Amino acid sequence: MNISKLSRSDFKDFLDEKVLQFETPDFIPLDPISIPHMFTEKRDIEIAGFLAATIAWGKRPMILKNAHSLMERMDHEPYDFIINFEESDTAAFKGFVHRTFKPEDVVCFMKALKRIITEYGSIESLISSHWIASGKPNSLKDSLSNFHNVFFDQPHAPRSRKHVANPAKGSAAKRLNMYLRWMVRSSEKGVDLGVWDEIPSSKLSIPLDVHTSNVGRQLGLLKRKQNDWKAVSEYDEELRKMDPADPVKYDFALFGLGAIEGF
Repeated sequence: MNISKLSRSDFKDFLDEKVLQFETPDFIPLDPISIPHMFTEKRDIEIAGFLAATIAWGKRPMILKNAHSLMERMDHEPYDFIINFEESDTAAFKGFVHRTFKPEDVVCFMKALKRIITEYGSIESLISSHWIASGKPNSLKDSLSNFHNVFFDQPHAPRSRKHVANPAKGSAAKRLNMYLRWMVRSSEKGVDLGVWDEIPSSKLSIPLDVHTSNVGRQLGLLKRKQNDWKAVSEYDEELRKMDPADPVKYDFALFGLGAIEGF
């Protein structure tokens, strides 16, 4: 099929078909989203999802192996482990490494998440309350930047800051946007979890990675060469034209075309 010659209507139909093809429970086992799917309580899903998304770079088998290791070290009770975390619990992460994410980074995350849960109630509350207070803008950029700033508003090693993106610095924030997709989008198809209530799917941004960006450029949905927040904004604009209510559903189509079909 010569996609470049499709009408805009047929082009949308093509991508909608790819969404239906890839957004199925079969997608889950080989994807980091399988980690929050291990849990039934919202508070565990939220934390397990955040930690899995944090280390979601590199080869997926290694991501899954190390994400399972994190859950095991937290006794498969991520919320309880974090809310009761004390200095003596740092030993649980001895020897843990995922690329540049090391034990000192995990401990930083435990302390930051405990503080956020204690002060705000949840990650959702921190992000959504800022978004609502800002007047519910079309982009979550500022709320994600605020999340970054609050997360590191404590003593920490500078090296840990790179593990939570800051769109204000130009980052595409791929892992944060993927995490938001998991938490916000409806669970109707059995893939995303839909446990957050305040932020609508219409406000989500594309998790821009090497696969979605390459496919987007080939399809003419993305012209910017750098994978940064400006590229995310450009991509979002095109995807919202096709589905204003749920633009990020196309993440399944674009990722599937690139990572699975080698488009």
